[in-house]
Amino acid sequence: MEKENANRTRIIGLRLTPAEYVKIEKKWKATTCRKLSEYVRHSLFDKPIVTTYRNRSQDDAMAELTKLRSELNAIGNNFNQAVKKLHTLQQISEFKSWLMVYEVEKKTLHNKLEEVRNNIRKMLEIWLQ
Repeated sequence: MEKENANRTRIIGLRLTPAEYVKIEKKWKATTCRKLSEYVRHSLFDKPIVTTYRNRSQDDAMAELTKLRSELNAIGNNFNQAVKKLHTLQQISEFKSWLMVYEVEKKTLHNKLEEVRNNIRKMLEIWLQ
């Protein structure tokens, strides 16, 4: 079976005003077509064109959530480094009790971070469908 575009040897030249081009480009970018020529072919031959609609406020929210996830990961990493350094000081008895308390807090922090990561991942999966 030959490819659909294997015999595309003919070229149609078309001149547009800048305003016309902007209008077509805007419509093309709102679709799932990868190339402008694909969009024009679909339009000319009345093939179905899949358009996408993105809610700007939700896109902004997703960007903020992604930024928040990165910041939470950095906080978690910093916390892990501090606790790791404190583990090297276990000879001092006062640090042992402090370490026990912060191990519990570390687990709580990691659980919350994991919840946030999972919720953000779920939201992104739903939004990016």
